[in-house]
Amino acid sequence: MPTDPTPPEPTAGGASGGRRGQLKSSGLRPGWTTGACAAAAATAAWEALHTGSFPDPVAVTLPNGHEPSFALTQESLAGGVAMAAVQKDAGDDPDVTHGAVIRARVWRADPGAGIRFVGGPGVGRVTLPGLPLAVGEPAINPGPRGYISANLARVSARLGGAADAVVEISVDDGEELARRTWNPRIGILGGISVLGTTGVVVPYSCSAWIDSIRRGVDVARAAGLTHLAGCTGSTSERVATELFGLPGLALLDMGDFAGAVLKYVSRHPVERLTLVGGFAKLSKLAAGHLDLHSHRTAVDPTHLAALAASAGASPELVAEVLGSNTAMGALQACHAAGIPLGNAVAEAARDEAARVLREAPVAVAIVCIDRAGAVVGSTT
Repeated sequence: MPTDPTPPEPTAGGASGGRRGQLKSSGLRPGWTTGACAAAAATAAWEALHTGSFPDPVAVTLPNGHEPSFALTQESLAGGVAMAAVQKDAGDDPDVTHGAVIRARVWRADPGAGIRFVGGPGVGRVTLPGLPLAVGEPAINPGPRGYISANLARVSARLGGAADAVVEISVDDGEELARRTWNPRIGILGGISVLGTTGVVVPYSCSAWIDSIRRGVDVARAAGLTHLAGCTGSTSERVATELFGLPGLALLDMGDFAGAVLKYVSRHPVERLTLVGGFAKLSKLAAGHLDLHSHRTAVDPTHLAALAASAGASPELVAEVLGSNTAMGALQACHAAGIPLGNAVAEAARDEAARVLREAPVAVAIVCIDRAGAVVGSTT
């Protein structure tokens, strides 16, 4: 039986039926992370290696007491190597890896060796410091490693053995999926990350995006960068690059999650943080909203009108701003009258950002742009 990290290729197995564990949900169906799927696949393969039979469905224990069961989509056992595959169901969350096939190949390690993780095809490898894994390690995060190991240990205890195993996790088409994630930017190359602190995907929590923001800050800090830019999209990234000459590692794709950037930087400070984004989005931050998504927060015309008044707008212009259908319409009306509404919004957004940063030693600035990327307001 092989104990080296490159075992013989297994033969293909057939898919089997099963049921999916259920969680309580308020309207939206939750799902399971790549880590939970990897745990299920590895657990099934480890049991088959001992008994010759794959449990299907396979039940696993996840943090917080969840005990879902997963159907296997493929299985094989040959040459001392067991392989099981699970198709990820992210529930009602718009997860880029929804439907991906997560595979685990498992074989015995030397007695006393414990569990070692290997990245197979489609799982990225860490190439930059600052992540919770050493450079050179497969991007299987500490959380999933922990509960994969715990589930293998439970199988071993039940069967009267020790959990000495090599676990290779792979993801079908993972390298292609990774191009739609932050992984290449933060130095995880060749595939996706196996994520999931709890194993559960909460619909529209966008936890993977927020986790990517945090890892982006970590990698930038480890690289010694002192000025980061939180950007709402590709246009704002271009503007940040042109204005400040920042390298790619310094650009945080914050999307609508201004609060996630500010809260994490408050705990992991850098010398300078600039938020660059569309005028309408940053007007929401100026009004105290940390989530800038159009479906969750709206532009507040009353707040815009108050800012226009503070910038010197006449009562007639304030009324026009209050009645504007869009934030850009209000901005254009003020611009025509020589009222710097863009700067007023930037200053209010900076004040809100500073409130979230609290006492962190971070100099924060704001740059508001229009859809073409022209700067329409900024702090000094």
